[in-house]
Amino acid sequence: MDNLIFSLNATVPIFLLMVLGLFFRKLNWIDEEFATKMNAFVFRVPLPVMLFADLAKVDFKSAWNGKFVLFCFIATLLSIILVALFSLLWKDKTIQGEFIQASYRSSAAILGIAFIQNIYGNTGMAPLMIIGSVPLYNIMAVIVLSFFQPKQKGLDSKVLKKTLIGILTNPIILGIVAGFVWSALKIPMPQILNKTATSIGATATPLGLMAMGAMFDIHKALGKAKPAVTATFIKLIGLCTLFLPIAVLLGFRNEELLAILVMLGSGTTVACYVMSRNMGHEGVLTSSVVMLTTLFSSFTVTGWLYILKTLGLI
Repeated sequence: MDNLIFSLNATVPIFLLMVLGLFFRKLNWIDEEFATKMNAFVFRVPLPVMLFADLAKVDFKSAWNGKFVLFCFIATLLSIILVALFSLLWKDKTIQGEFIQASYRSSAAILGIAFIQNIYGNTGMAPLMIIGSVPLYNIMAVIVLSFFQPKQKGLDSKVLKKTLIGILTNPIILGIVAGFVWSALKIPMPQILNKTATSIGATATPLGLMAMGAMFDIHKALGKAKPAVTATFIKLIGLCTLFLPIAVLLGFRNEELLAILVMLGSGTTVACYVMSRNMGHEGVLTSSVVMLTTLFSSFTVTGWLYILKTLGLI
């Protein structure tokens, strides 16, 4: 019951912020133009700053575990490949990019540390899990959304060049690279910069969620119910069912296994919606998956925790 209450405390506020955005739209306090600009702002400023601040402060060398980081990286990469292959089954090819991203990309950085701190009293393996998965999440999201743009009719040298430039200049990629470089060079983080970056980064989630809620169209969402439910099942149950047994067989336990669970089975991050909208996609499928996974992840993550505890693995 404690785990369920903690899960609900972590996920319900996220869901309520989306509902709040929808409510503000109904009151005409937020219109479509404002929500679109707010989305673009989150994509260009708070989201990259949040990633930079998170990565810049991680001491990679002190807690390095190569086996664990490699597993997180390979599991994430295989998840993306499997979901990409599955996406070929959809007749509507305009949803491929959104479906792939929403099916694999977790709220690992946001919820991961909170979950592990709640159970073990420290951040444990969360920073290493973030190293192994989050940069790949973001880099592959940029690549996937670039190559599967709905209006793109084919790949030629111009499209490839445009895509490559888009990837290299993407604010998310720049934030990750800056964070890695800062950490690798062991540059001290001045308190003023740390507080400023943290404050700016903290606006990414609430603004992104309210913008998503304000632009949520229930009628369009119902039209994409089948892929949304499928992506939700893959995100909350499918990937965990596939990779958690492998993690156990490889000897991962306690904080390591919990971090892997969060990486695989937490809800789809709102950053998916922000990026899809800002990279030429409709965003309807993504917003539906974010809402569904956020709503149900409290129960599925709690269920996985119960199974792992019962088996004496955490």
